[in-house]
Amino acid sequence: MTELKTFNKKELEDFVSSGDFISFDFLPISEHRAKSQIRNLKALDHQTLLVLAFYDGKLAGYVGCFPDNYLIDGKIFHYAWLSTLFVSEEFRGKRIAKTLLNKMFEEYDGNIIATEFTKEAEALYNMLGVFEYVYPKTGKRYYFRSDAALIIPEKKPETKTLKPLFQVADAMANSLIAIKNSVIKKPEFRFEILDHIDAESSEFMLKFRSRRNADEINVFIKNPWVLESKKKEEKYLFSSYAEVFKYVWVKIYDEHNHLAACSLLQLRDGNLKIPYLFSEASDLDRFIDFLSYYIASNKVKTLTSYQKQLNTKIEQSKTFPKIYERNFERRYLFHKELIQHLPEGFDPQYQDGDGDCMMT
Repeated sequence: MTELKTFNKKELEDFVSSGDFISFDFLPISEHRAKSQIRNLKALDHQTLLVLAFYDGKLAGYVGCFPDNYLIDGKIFHYAWLSTLFVSEEFRGKRIAKTLLNKMFEEYDGNIIATEFTKEAEALYNMLGVFEYVYPKTGKRYYFRSDAALIIPEKKPETKTLKPLFQVADAMANSLIAIKNSVIKKPEFRFEILDHIDAESSEFMLKFRSRRNADEINVFIKNPWVLESKKKEEKYLFSSYAEVFKYVWVKIYDEHNHLAACSLLQLRDGNLKIPYLFSEASDLDRFIDFLSYYIASNKVKTLTSYQKQLNTKIEQSKTFPKIYERNFERRYLFHKELIQHLPEGFDPQYQDGDGDCMMT
């Protein structure tokens, strides 16, 4: 028999500080992710953040949610993002995933969104018949270094024995790329790199529409879901550690020393994202010059961007150091109940980091 247990902020805080938290065969949440969830400024005290499923008294699976809200006609409308869903192989076939999801739908009156899902999760969501695809974002992934030793064996496992040859090829290719990128110099215009959003940036951001303000983003910068470490968390199956994981806040100034653009960058093991970017299209050229310098200086391997105006500008740039690019699409699944609650023609206008996308 399946039994469910829900956790709001206070209950989750008590749970992770207890010995019960680490007594299971697998962890339903990491301690640092739990702390970040608890400090989410948009999470209400009573809202459910985590649901555990027990089968015959044993932990069988869990689902996590990440509360958020819209401001519609001056009123706050609450909803949540699905952030984790896991069922132990020992309990597969017992409809536990469906039970967990239905419980979370009940907790949020169907006001649920999913994105960045695995193929397996997507298949389950579609099977339930309660979601619709809406508001897709088209983007690009840019490549800056050769990484055949990682990419090819992952896609073609039969080539794993050739990994040493791929490593040699990577080294040779990246040496040539380094020579090519040596012409990319530190920009002469003024810029600043901070570890948080400061007051000047916060005021600048008010000129732009955004689903998150400076205070909200700073909370997540200070309370990341992924910690820098070479260790691996074997009992927690979602993102928890990376050898390199950092956020940087970038400020770009114009020739009159006025703030012209600012952005949050997230770098994880050589892979770069731009969760938030605040700039007029006319000021993006300087940001691209800075981005080129940052990519070359930090030996960035890839950049994934759904920032439409930025991608258009990058396509026009003759100095951006990409060696290859691919089209990407981010799809959003909205629960049908949520769609019915939204005004006709509603557009969430999500940035790349909205939802839990900036967290991992």
